[in-house]
Amino acid sequence: MSGTSEVEAVLPEAFQAVVAEDQGGEIAFAPQMIQSSTLPEGEVVIEVEYSTVNYKDMLALTPNGKVVRGYPIVPGIDLAGTVVSSTDASLRVGQPVVAHGYQLGTARAGGYAQYARVPAEWVVPLHDSMTTWHAMALGTAGFTAAMSVVTLLDAGIRPDDGPVLVTGASGGVGTVAVDILASLGYTVTASSGKDGAGDLLRKLGAAQVIGRIPEDPDAKSGPLESASWVGAIDTVGGETLAHILRTLKYRGHVAASGNAAGISLPVTVLPFILRGVTLHGIDSVQVPITERRQLWNRLSDDLRPQHLDLLTTEYPVSELPEVVSAIAAGTNVGRPVLRIKDGFTPITE
Repeated sequence: MSGTSEVEAVLPEAFQAVVAEDQGGEIAFAPQMIQSSTLPEGEVVIEVEYSTVNYKDMLALTPNGKVVRGYPIVPGIDLAGTVVSSTDASLRVGQPVVAHGYQLGTARAGGYAQYARVPAEWVVPLHDSMTTWHAMALGTAGFTAAMSVVTLLDAGIRPDDGPVLVTGASGGVGTVAVDILASLGYTVTASSGKDGAGDLLRKLGAAQVIGRIPEDPDAKSGPLESASWVGAIDTVGGETLAHILRTLKYRGHVAASGNAAGISLPVTVLPFILRGVTLHGIDSVQVPITERRQLWNRLSDDLRPQHLDLLTTEYPVSELPEVVSAIAAGTNVGRPVLRIKDGFTPITE
């Protein structure tokens, strides 16, 4: 579909993008030249500088990932770059912006392309103190981590109340959550099953690093166990989340955003009715734009992580398959930033 004449005048006739296609049940993806006329409608054209690779992006590029509405598609649920055309008065040409969530990379062309066209109400102008690289070092994962931290703050949990647990701590959401919490003065226990992640997590501010919880997921457990955490940020789900609920302190809170360990939640009502614990679901995809912009401003201010350079690795587009494989295998640590501008290898006819 075509957009406005102003947009079409700025876009080149064709440009490079990663295109994912369903080939008999297998998802193949590689850079291609695509026509600008195939981009969906929107008020804002962005020259994409960086994207990133999230767990959801991995699912989009995996058979039976069940997050993409239909193939072929340009993946990438995150993007950051510069506005090159806008018919919305609030977004000016030359402005650095970020966009993520909604339908990007799942139902419409996403961030793995040199240009993107998106609705204005999906776009967040970046604060002067944040570059497009920093925005993608955060991305959906960092935004989700910030939402989780704010949930605990709004629940009244303070640094001197006791230890806060972060599970899946070596992943994208987990590393940023550890960084933000430690920067705010919380005593953080980081749980990770990845070998070698301990040094990074301690550098991010974790006071203690432990393995996966529970240590033995097949061991018999009671409906309540020793109370250990005043709050938790869980990115794992399944038995891990159930264990957290059984071990939260009285009126403890957990912000849950992941399901890597499964979607079942084997827990009784006892943690809720005897300890008064609260389970908060965290969804970053459909957050209203006003709230989204406010939280991005906080990520430039009081919630700004202090160690993004330590937890982030930059990759060119050509290394996307290796990054996807690492996330699928559970070996990726931290935040992978995908270089889009100047990151594609020229395609010759």
